[in-house]
This record gives sequence, C-alpha cells and structure tokens, in this order.
Amino acid sequence: MSSKDSVPNVATAAVLVRSESMPDDVQPIRGYDFEKGVDYNMLLSTYVNTGFQASNFGRAVDIVNKMRAWRLSDDPVAENDSKEIRDPEYRTSVKCKIFLGYTSNLISSGIRETIKYLVKNSMIDVLVSTAGGIEEDIIKCLAPTYLGNFALEGQALRSKGLNRIGNLIVPNNNYCKFEDWIMPILDQMLKEQKEDGAEWTPSKIIHRLGKEANHPDSIYYWAYKNNIPVYCPAITDGSLGDMIYFHSYRNPGLVIDVVQDIHAMNTEAVQAKKTGMVILGSGLVKHHICNANLMRNGADYAVFVNTAQEFDGSDAGARPDEAVSWGKIKADAESVKVHADVSLVFPLLVAQSFAKSN
Repeated sequence: MSSKDSVPNVATAAVLVRSESMPDDVQPIRGYDFEKGVDYNMLLSTYVNTGFQASNFGRAVDIVNKMRAWRLSDDPVAENDSKEIRDPEYRTSVKCKIFLGYTSNLISSGIRETIKYLVKNSMIDVLVSTAGGIEEDIIKCLAPTYLGNFALEGQALRSKGLNRIGNLIVPNNNYCKFEDWIMPILDQMLKEQKEDGAEWTPSKIIHRLGKEANHPDSIYYWAYKNNIPVYCPAITDGSLGDMIYFHSYRNPGLVIDVVQDIHAMNTEAVQAKKTGMVILGSGLVKHHICNANLMRNGADYAVFVNTAQEFDGSDAGARPDEAVSWGKIKADAESVKVHADVSLVFPLLVAQSFAKSN
C-alpha cells in the first residue's frame, strides 16, 4: 500500500492516544436494570453510578446519611477535652447538628409536608427560612393553595384576586384570613411587651405563631412542640411584614430585636461539635446558614439543592467550593451541590436518608 493510502501518522497519534489505567476505587457507570422489575429503592440506589446530576443526588444521600450517623464517639478524644467530654456515654449522645434552610416557594408547594415530617420527628436541629416560608405554612392552616399553570396571564389573575407562584395559585382571600388571624396575636404580643417586658425576636415570634396555629399540618406547630429554633432574618419581607406594617398604624409600638437572633443563630454553630447543612434553594437562607458556620471555621457536611448558576458571581449559584474559600465549609468537609428542582429531588432524598433510618 502506497504512502498516500496510509492513515497519516498525525491522525493516528491524535485519535489513538493511550490511556492511563483507572484507579481501582473508581466506579464504572451503570444505570438501573428494569429487567429486575420496579424497585424504587434499588432504582434510587443506582443513581450514584448513573452520572450527571443523578450521581450528585447519590452523593447527597450519602452525605446526609453520614451527618445523621455521626457521633462524637467516632472522633478521637482530644488532649484538652474535659472529663465530661471524655465520658464514653456522653460522646455517644452527641450528634451532628443539622441546619435545614428552605425558600418560601417550597412551603407554598407540597415540599411543606416533607419538611413537616422532618420537624415533627425531630430530625432537624435548626430551621432557617424567609418570611414567606413562615407565613405560607400558617396560611395553609387557614385555606389551601391550588394547582394552576405557569402560563396563566398575570393581568387576568390580578382582576380575579388570584396570586400566582409558578404554577400554584393562592387566592388573595387567604391573606385576608391571615390578617384576621394574626392581628389579635400581634396585639397580645405588644401587650406582653408593655406589661411584662417581653422582648420579641423573629425566632420568638415564630415560636409563638406555631403555638397559636395549634395545627398538626403546620411545620411551626411541630417546631414549637419539639422546641426546634426557627430563624428568619428577613421576617418583614413578605405578608408577615405587611401585617406588622398595618399593625404599626393600628396599634403602634411593637419592637422586634434581630440582634438577639443573630447571636443565637451563630451560637448554634459555634457550640456544635459537628455541623451539617442541607440548603434547599438559595439566596438569604443559604448565606445565613453558611455565615453562621463561618463562626466555627466551616461546616463539616453540606448539601445544596438549587438551580442557580455561578457565572454571574452570585452567592445563590455558588458551588460548595466557593464557601470553602470563605471558611463557611471546612476544607476537608464532604459537600455536594445537586443542580435540580427541589420539588423533584428533596422527597427522594428524604426517602433514601431520613425516612429510611426512621
């Protein structure tokens, strides 16, 4: 065969590059075999070796299970540990403190019931949400949210007194019912402030609202019952803030102290022996939890689930490694970001971790 019929050396050298051997601990990609029938537990367990965001999901399950399983007894005793901390029984009782953050739209959705399950069964130690994440839970105790359509026209909805959250519909009457419900509570809180010297913080207000809701479907009822703190640094940024604004005209004088709460929130992290973060969505709740963990030089475990991108430099879209650079996640921590819609992923994550171990 003449040289003109031979494959050029440059082409074979470029295409047929020899590979290094893969390390023994690297897993091959393989998905679920439906010839074995429909087994959702086995299906989800194969995600870790499926690739792409399925593998990130599998990694998230593994990290949540590790934060759930950790005990102080897993770590060696330090030279400067006190007699109490050296006690084996005490060390076995100390668990990883788990922070759960979530945005308000998730409470408007059916993810509320998943979070309620975790709080009812005391599987979470600290909650962080936005004002909407508080009020929507209470409002659902008064009236339902409905399934709509992403394409419903805003002008037409406004004329009917209907509010759209993605493909959810919240009748504006729901917020009117919320006003009727909360105004007497705000009056009583102001009375206690004036007569008893009560000092109200966002977390104390949420604790009170959970008590007053007295409803088994409410996240904050169970947080109240189980004494799980709920922090909301932007408590005025929603309908709850609207009610506080209206109340300031009708019965002025209520004072809400945010300084007590930032001290309490940061102390939750500082005094913990080990911390884990599960953050659904991003924005304020993500940063508030991460920043509290900065005070202890970073969380030990972190799972982010959101669809935000990092190309615009937002904290919302940042991957865990960016938080490592700030000291909000430890350099040797186990962390992952699942780029996905929380409404699709979180119930499956709970099914493979919290619910399975319950």
